[in-house]
Amino acid sequence: MSDRDAASDRRSTPVPDRSQPVLTAVSVSKRFGGVVALRDVGFDLKPGEIHALMGENGAGKSTLMKILSGVYTTYEGAIAVDGEPVRFTSVRDAEAAGIAIIHQELNLVPELSVAGNIFLGREPLIAGLIVDRKASTKAARILLDRLGIDLDPEARISSLRVGEQQLVEIAKALSMEARILIMDEPTSALSPAECQRLFKVIRQLAADGVAIVYISHRIDEVMQLGDRVTVFRDGRHVLTRPMRELSEDAIIAAMVGRSLLEAGSGDERVPGETVLSVHGLSLSAPYRQGWRQVLGGVDFELRVGEILGIGGLLGSGRTEILETIFGSSEGRAGGDIRLGGQPVEIRSPRDARRHGIALVTEDRKTQGLHLAASITDNVALPLVGRLARFGLRSFAGEAGLARQAVKSLGVRCDSIEQVAGTLSGGNQQKVVIGKWLATAPRILLLDEPTRGIDVGAKREIYDLVFKLARDGLAIVVVSSELPELLLLSDRILVMSEGRQTGMLTRAEATEERIMQLAAPRNSRGKAAA
Repeated sequence: MSDRDAASDRRSTPVPDRSQPVLTAVSVSKRFGGVVALRDVGFDLKPGEIHALMGENGAGKSTLMKILSGVYTTYEGAIAVDGEPVRFTSVRDAEAAGIAIIHQELNLVPELSVAGNIFLGREPLIAGLIVDRKASTKAARILLDRLGIDLDPEARISSLRVGEQQLVEIAKALSMEARILIMDEPTSALSPAECQRLFKVIRQLAADGVAIVYISHRIDEVMQLGDRVTVFRDGRHVLTRPMRELSEDAIIAAMVGRSLLEAGSGDERVPGETVLSVHGLSLSAPYRQGWRQVLGGVDFELRVGEILGIGGLLGSGRTEILETIFGSSEGRAGGDIRLGGQPVEIRSPRDARRHGIALVTEDRKTQGLHLAASITDNVALPLVGRLARFGLRSFAGEAGLARQAVKSLGVRCDSIEQVAGTLSGGNQQKVVIGKWLATAPRILLLDEPTRGIDVGAKREIYDLVFKLARDGLAIVVVSSELPELLLLSDRILVMSEGRQTGMLTRAEATEERIMQLAAPRNSRGKAAA
């Protein structure tokens, strides 16, 4: 949907009176020890408004929202709801005032059902004693249907993918009937189609009078949704303006203090010989009493210095392609994989590493990093055995690898011994990439490499990917962000429902063409409505 279409959609929907703010924050400051996270910032939110809040990681966005939602209770400044001063002492205080927040990090209980998570702590009871599971399942199904989410209310959270879990978080927040809804990166794990479905729900909530704070690094989506935008930089308020008065470049310049150039645009690379050939790649996963096909008929070649993009909707098989090549998929894999023209068997990540293949996973916090470990420990992890001398770890060798990664990738940290979990999202991602580059791979597989990081860090990741390709690394990138896919890729392989539906050159690829190929198909081969 274009910005103009989105604006027209908003204008066509009646909105409540927005003359008086439902929420205001005046001269709010917050310190963590000697670090000033917020410095004298102001913010206001009106009924029925979608107010975009933007800024790089560390700009203070989430800090202010945690104050407004009762997570942080000590701060300087004043907050008012409906013109009345408030001072929340807990999240429950904020919820009682009609404020709900969807945090960027998932906050679900893996072993509970979808319904159990949505109504956790607010379960319907029989005779005030026993949880009425039938009632909670029915209520969850009604809510999920309202949101257009095709999930079984009785399914365990642990069985869902990250994108599906995020949808449950959204349903959980909306179940509270909040008047003020704070969304912190709600689409970071969603496909384009799921994003559009969510946007429709958000617009309807705004039309019903719900005031929405929308935090996102994706400028295209905030320009679709936002009525106003506020930008923070380095803990300070930079601007608040109607969205219609600002261009994308103006928002980016306010966020980072400079224009976000199209990194690598016009960068001419001439790929070399074929390093990876994949023919008839397939994957079947356990399903009830049998097996279901997750992938089938995937064929492509990857050349030295080439960036191959993989596009498609959530569940189309994009991630499974990377996991199957890397030997980390669950199920029965088939097909022919050749490296340098020679057939290889990859049954485990250890086999993949031995053949020079590295995978940066979609979820860096649970699969890519040990958050409680240092940068050094994370970078050296795949090579601890190789660096060891006489069975003893080489701490000097590990530190050398970490220093090299920090320097070459521009990781912003206090030292190589800083705990990975204390780094910003962009710097965490650089550490993950540095960990795999330390293994000197020939092929680098990147699954959603800029998910959840700010525009400044994205620019640095893009520059890095282009540099690695220029240096001769063969790269495969999976991304849900079509502009990112178009910017990075020399060619784009498109997936739909586990099947390859197209291979587009840079000249052929457009957002519309990718979405046409990615759309689910009915039995007649036409895109399903």
